[in-house]
Amino acid sequence: MNCEICGTEIKGEPYKTKIDNSLMVTCKECSRYGKVQKRPQPVKPKNNKNAKNNRNNYNNNNRPQNRSYTRKAEPEYEVVEDYNKIIRKAREQQHLTQKQLGEKIYERESVIAHMESGKMIPELKMARKLENILKIKIIEKRESNEEEFKTVARYGEVTLGDIARIKRK
Repeated sequence: MNCEICGTEIKGEPYKTKIDNSLMVTCKECSRYGKVQKRPQPVKPKNNKNAKNNRNNYNNNNRPQNRSYTRKAEPEYEVVEDYNKIIRKAREQQHLTQKQLGEKIYERESVIAHMESGKMIPELKMARKLENILKIKIIEKRESNEEEFKTVARYGEVTLGDIARIKRK
C-alpha cells in the first residue's frame, strides 16, 4: 500500500489522517499534515481455530478479504474548440434569432450571444440541448489525462503530493 500524499510504500499498518476534511491513508511522515484519526494497532496473534471455521474467508466486518475492485474510467466529454462558429452557423441555417433559440432551450438571449461570441463555453447539459435543437455535434469524448501524470509519478501511481503543493504550518 502506498501513501496517498508522497507515494512511498507503507510498511505495516498505514495511518488514517484527516486532511482538509478528507480521510487519507498516509505514512507516518505525512500524517503530520493533518489530524490522525487512526494510528496503526500493534499486531495481535490470530487464533487458528477461527480461521478454520470461517469457510467463506470473511473478516469480523462481514467483508471479503483480499479482494480488490477497480472502477472503470467513465468517458469524459467536452465541448469542441470551435463550438461558437458551429452554433451560429446552425442557428442561421434554421432562420432562428438568438432570442428564438434561447426560448427553445430555456435560456436568455444574452447567453446565446455569449456562446456565439466565444465568451462563454456551454456546460454539457446546455450543449446537449443545443445539439438536439440545432441538429449539430459539439460534444466529443475527451482523451484521458493519465498519460500527463505518468511521468510525474515515481511509484507508478499519481499521488496528491505529485499534483498539489503542501503548505507547511
